[in-house]
Amino acid sequence: MAKPNPKGPTRTVDIFCAKCKSQLFKYRKGGKGALVKCFKERIADDLTTTPCVCPQCETTFARETLIRGAPAYKMIGGKVTMK
Repeated sequence: MAKPNPKGPTRTVDIFCAKCKSQLFKYRKGGKGALVKCFKERIADDLTTTPCVCPQCETTFARETLIRGAPAYKMIGGKVTMK
C-alpha cells in the first residue's frame, strides 16, 4: 500500500477535546469525512504534552499505531471534535 502524502492537504482544522473543549492539534486534514485517524506528519501544531492524552482533563483520546507504514493516532470515537 502507498504511504500518505507527507505534504498533505493545505486545509487545516482545529482538533478539540470533547470533554473539556481544550485545543489538542492543528491538523492538515484531507476530505470532508469524520476524523478517524491523524497522521503524525500532518500535525501542524501539537499542543499536547503527553501523546494521546488531553493536557487539561487527562482523558485519553487516541491510540498510537502504524497505518500503511506511517505513524499515526487512531482516534477513539466521541473523544475529539473538530472545527
